[in-house]
Amino acid sequence: MSHFLSSTGTSDRQYVLGQELRVNILTSAAETDGRHDITDSVLATGSATPLHMHTKYEERLWVASGSLEVWAGTDAVTLRSGDFFAIPMHVPHMIKSGPDGARALNISSPAGFAELIARAGTPLHLATPETELDAELFMAVAQELGDVVLGPPGTTPADLERRDG
Repeated sequence: MSHFLSSTGTSDRQYVLGQELRVNILTSAAETDGRHDITDSVLATGSATPLHMHTKYEERLWVASGSLEVWAGTDAVTLRSGDFFAIPMHVPHMIKSGPDGARALNISSPAGFAELIARAGTPLHLATPETELDAELFMAVAQELGDVVLGPPGTTPADLERRDG
């Protein structure tokens, strides 16, 4: 028995969220007893997440190519190939891909992000150029998994502070 899992080209582990995000689940909660999961994500140019926070897992990003702008709490950083950034639980954050898009590994611990993708994404083999994100399903699954959406895509933690202040 091999302990090496090959998910490259395995269609049951590849998903899209609309036209903005393509994700390959490299390691799932089932394979790590829930300790962590790892996804390989490709973001289209200028794609942005909603302002959100995770209440059940930490998020770690490692950029393989392109760039990501990350706003997390009071931090605002631009990550380029080889850069790493950790986002603790309960920290409002937003991520936006740069002018050339981005490819990044996302590690969540304990596991959580890969389940969100698998349950709310569209399997890659079913996707078309017209595939859109099912926002209602995404929000329901995110909420069930302990994610809290705080604002629409492009909203930063500083925007939230100005609104509440």
